[in-house]
Amino acid sequence: MATQEQCRIAIDTLLDRLANVDADLRRKRLPDRTIGVTVLDLDTSWVGDLKNGEVVGVHIDPEHTKPQIRLVCNSDDLIALTDGDLSFSHAWATGQIRLDASLRDLLRLRNLA
Repeated sequence: MATQEQCRIAIDTLLDRLANVDADLRRKRLPDRTIGVTVLDLDTSWVGDLKNGEVVGVHIDPEHTKPQIRLVCNSDDLIALTDGDLSFSHAWATGQIRLDASLRDLLRLRNLA
């Protein structure tokens, strides 16, 4: 099981990857939303706001509020995902990770890849 610090580093890695997508494309394709990651085995959630294509205010959410877009997984799967050792599509198809979002948001996220 990974630590909270390792998971925060993994989340920062995901945010860096998002930041590498063209800024105009992000603003055009990503509406303002609350986003988050819930790590089940650590019973920890991080949330932030997606505004104008940028993620701001990421922090631990002790109340586990449900953001509009949320990745749910175990700590080791989060680390493997960001290290490239776990394919998102395979992990999602097998239930290792879950992405909770509206269909429209899922399609918008997919268009960024």
